[in-house]
Amino acid sequence: MTAIAVLGSGTVGSGLALGLARAGHTVLIGSSHPDRAPGEELTQAGVRLKTHASAAESSEVVFNATPGELSLDLLRPLEPQLRDSVLVDVSNAYVRGPDGLPAAPVYADSSLAEELQKALPRTRVVKALNSMDSRVMTNPSILSMPPTACLSGDDPGAKETVVGLLRDLGWKDDWILDLGGLYSARTQEWLILFLGPFVMRYGMIPFSLGIAR
Repeated sequence: MTAIAVLGSGTVGSGLALGLARAGHTVLIGSSHPDRAPGEELTQAGVRLKTHASAAESSEVVFNATPGELSLDLLRPLEPQLRDSVLVDVSNAYVRGPDGLPAAPVYADSSLAEELQKALPRTRVVKALNSMDSRVMTNPSILSMPPTACLSGDDPGAKETVVGLLRDLGWKDDWILDLGGLYSARTQEWLILFLGPFVMRYGMIPFSLGIAR
């Protein structure tokens, strides 16, 4: 059992929190509105809402599920609470097109994960789970074909921790692909540009990018 914080109480954050809690972990959601009720499913799973700082301080692993464009401003003040923690960045920072869908990355010459690592030098950042629908993050078998969960990070121990959590969520070892250092996170984040054409063609159905090999 691992103490986990999920920063962000939207669809992605709530889904991750529920899946991780059902896998047997102690989960807190870091929210801008910690006084709100977390919802029946989350409550039954034992998930509680806290402030971002309180949730991060109480946890060994922290998932960043805040809006990517705001993540740096939200997480930079949490440097003391995130020190020595594993930070799993599942967010995408992108510029929206006229249709509201991703049109370009915010960090064209970098990535959100790399910028978080610069801002939080004593935190071990791992990029993962950002190239899929949130429903697939915690239930990869929902798809008709094997999905791929890519990992990027500079700390081998942190990546091994994330692999263990992915296994708990139902990810098979051959569905997990280590892309190498955190520099490769920019490759993962560019994949979000696929979302716009996909949604226009199929709607918001569960999906994940997968690598055939």
